[in-house]
Amino acid sequence: MDFLYEKISYLKGLADGLDVKSDTKEGKLFNAMLEVIEEIADGMSDIVEEQEEMNEYLDLLDEDLTTIEEELFDDIEIDEDEDYDFDDDDYYDDDYYDDDFVENCDCCETLPEED
Repeated sequence: MDFLYEKISYLKGLADGLDVKSDTKEGKLFNAMLEVIEEIADGMSDIVEEQEEMNEYLDLLDEDLTTIEEELFDDIEIDEDEDYDFDDDDYYDDDYYDDDFVENCDCCETLPEED
């Protein structure tokens, strides 16, 4: 982020070197634009700092999770080469979706008409 601040300083120096007057319309515009650019750079710097803090926090969480996984699953042997094949048909209940049942149920009686 330092490169942004260096470029902003360069623009400020350039404005001073060009003798941009702050009391002219162009000078007011140029100075206002420099202020906005500096505020944007400050905001980006804050975001980068917060992102670095978040990354550190996530690294700590990952380490803690690894420790917990090792404690929980250390004694369990898992065969990673074994292929577990689950078939959807094993979990589908044909009787539940029986069309005759739905057509003959009493739950869909005709409601009385409203006045």
